[in-house]
Amino acid sequence: MRKLLLLGMLCPVVAVSQQRVHVTLFGGLSNYSGDLQSKRFTLQQSNFALGAGLMFNVTPKFAIRAGYNRAMVEATDKRNKPALRPRNLSFITKISEGNFLLEYTFMNMEDKKISPFVNAGIAMFKFNPYTYDTLDNKIYLHPLSTEGQGLPQYPDRTPYKLTQMAVPFGAGVKFRIGANTILSYEVSFRKLFTDYLDDVSKTYVDQFVLAQERGLLAVDMAYRGDELKDGVLTNPPDGTRRGGQDQMDWYYYTGFTLYIGIGGSGGSSFGRGVRGGRGRMGCPNVL
Repeated sequence: MRKLLLLGMLCPVVAVSQQRVHVTLFGGLSNYSGDLQSKRFTLQQSNFALGAGLMFNVTPKFAIRAGYNRAMVEATDKRNKPALRPRNLSFITKISEGNFLLEYTFMNMEDKKISPFVNAGIAMFKFNPYTYDTLDNKIYLHPLSTEGQGLPQYPDRTPYKLTQMAVPFGAGVKFRIGANTILSYEVSFRKLFTDYLDDVSKTYVDQFVLAQERGLLAVDMAYRGDELKDGVLTNPPDGTRRGGQDQMDWYYYTGFTLYIGIGGSGGSSFGRGVRGGRGRMGCPNVL
């Protein structure tokens, strides 16, 4: 009787200790949607993105993921809507992101070789938008306060933070390609709480105030229509619309993730041991 009680107490511990974790490796493209890229989803102006992380299967269908991604997004008014091209702005930013996701796979990959899935969670990311002037000098935009952020003349415009929270969510399809290996194709969006990923959001500010507070370089980067052959040479008046502050910016990934099962003993890394190998992962049969 004591042996049966001891085995009953140890069963959950054995099952958890033998549950495998998984390494995830991501490779694909990154892009953004905002004031310099009006399309919600496009592969134009995309850049390569890479990521890595860990996943733990709570059940054969439900998993917890944590990961780190490195990406770059960029856009230019030269490829924007015709009405916005005279503004002639552009930006680039590298993105470093840490994320925590809950993932649900609709089919049990123990029994199926293909299944759709969805995930969502929280993320924290760092960015720092920059551009290049006509001499190909790299110019970081955040210190220039191109829309009056942090200037005493515009007290309602505080400097945007370069580390922010985001809400990631995505969907895709998984394909089993080995006993402990699954490949997925995924599209994953990031809902942001800032409109300054591209350093563009509200209105132009007085160019003389901006020059006094941040210098002529800030004036040059706030409006670049004068660099065009037939562009307007003077900056738009204070209060003229510069960006679309009604909507926040987004960035997103599309690409492939490789799930590789590691650790544990017995059973498949995607739950096969839970259902198909109860002598290994569950309670032993005692008759």
